[in-house]
Amino acid sequence: MMQNKFLISIFIFLISLSQYSCVSNNKSKRIIVASSGKIESLDPARADTLKEQQLLSSLGDTLYELNTKGELIPELATGLPIFSEDKLQILINLKKNVLFHDGTSFDSEAIKFSFDRFKRIGTMSYILGDKIKSIETPTKYKVIINLNKPSSSLNGVLTSVNLTPISPTFYKDYSDKLLNDKFVGTGKYVLKRFSNEIQILDPNLNYWGDKPKNEGISFIGLNDSTALFGALISKQIDVLLSNSIDDTQRNKLKSLSKQKKIKEGKSPATEISFISLRTNSYPFNNRNVRLAIAKSFNREFINDKVSYGLRNPSRSIVPPIYKKNKEEFWPEYDPVEAKKILQKEGFCNGNILDIPLTFRSNVPADNLIALSWQEEIKNILSDCINIQLNGVESTTIYKNLNLGTYTAVIFDWTGPYSDPEAYLMPLLSCSKIVDDNCLKGESVYSGSFWGSKRVQNLFLDSDNLNGNERLDKLSEIERIASESIPYVPIWISSQKAWSQNEVSKPTFNGAGIISMSELEFINE
Repeated sequence: MMQNKFLISIFIFLISLSQYSCVSNNKSKRIIVASSGKIESLDPARADTLKEQQLLSSLGDTLYELNTKGELIPELATGLPIFSEDKLQILINLKKNVLFHDGTSFDSEAIKFSFDRFKRIGTMSYILGDKIKSIETPTKYKVIINLNKPSSSLNGVLTSVNLTPISPTFYKDYSDKLLNDKFVGTGKYVLKRFSNEIQILDPNLNYWGDKPKNEGISFIGLNDSTALFGALISKQIDVLLSNSIDDTQRNKLKSLSKQKKIKEGKSPATEISFISLRTNSYPFNNRNVRLAIAKSFNREFINDKVSYGLRNPSRSIVPPIYKKNKEEFWPEYDPVEAKKILQKEGFCNGNILDIPLTFRSNVPADNLIALSWQEEIKNILSDCINIQLNGVESTTIYKNLNLGTYTAVIFDWTGPYSDPEAYLMPLLSCSKIVDDNCLKGESVYSGSFWGSKRVQNLFLDSDNLNGNERLDKLSEIERIASESIPYVPIWISSQKAWSQNEVSKPTFNGAGIISMSELEFINE
């Protein structure tokens, strides 16, 4: 049955591709990249999945990019941002002779249009928050960003794919609404075709910088892990980009790369996986119950059983590359202590705590995490806890998180820019707090509904600091959250990609984004 699904998926793709371009018998240098899942939107104001951001980074440019050393590298800017003495203004000089895909010129007005549009309709509003007061365009290639207050996180924000400049001419009728199925930016590729499952990218012949090393990208989405694995092994695709395939197959791919039968590339570890606990309703409105649950979670066991040690167990919600030190604050595994806590709260001895655990049914690792934890609980805490499993497709989970649908849910997160704030704010920030409950803010959309006024004040304080002082404030935010336990961190992962031997080894930038333009056929 799985084999049939695989063949059908590939057959449909090949038919679609042939309808796009009836080429000669000469071997095309177009790279076929496969990944899991669908792409819902190519609007920078909405794109919130790693796959969408991967694609946007090929179609658009940002003002700056971070290299693998975490250094700020100018892209559409000509140099580093220049801060005023009072830190309330940022001056950025822009590249000249850069064209959007529609042939119009990139300039300071395009930056103003793109930033203002994101501020109005961006779904991840925390990226800019209330940092920017206004944007001035004193000359065609000079932009001034006026801040409401000094902000040390702006450098990282300026690398966000969600702020990639778009053509004011093309988007003039979409300045206040989303455009999900088209994209016009300045990037190395132009979008020739879009559907949720297939995106066709052609090289931008008018690109201002280095041109792609291939003749284009055919980016396809397959929901089935076996189909993705089989497509690479059978050489139906050139590159597999996915952390959502079965870890057994990931382990096989690792082995094949060691045997030099394929090539493996990986990014810095930037993806965190965790369980979000709904803290504003039973049973997780009780902090002690959350603590007991956290202490019942055996990361080492789950990592060995599920991922063959391919990931790194973590008691943190911030990747270590963005931290001053390797501190991990969140509760350690201690089933004896977990049972004592539950007994004090009136559970065990005939009173079983039922935990509905939701996982993404289309992400194999989630299913195995849930099953492994359930098995562990049955072995050591069956007289206290009963975990009930509920598999739901990922897009449905993301749409319903803010509705309070899920008591506990497994998912992952990769920050939209390379900074600890890009992990802490989406999970912990809240603009309306009553007691410890978040009524409005990002932690509502993470499904935890946890809020802390002290954390909010620390976010404000950190934005006025730099260097180690700022990192200390952000570390304090995580420590406070770890004591209240709105989440249970699981592990941290690198993005991985595998290519055929006749294709160059996949490479990633410092933000974990694959460099599609560097992919090329070799040894021909």
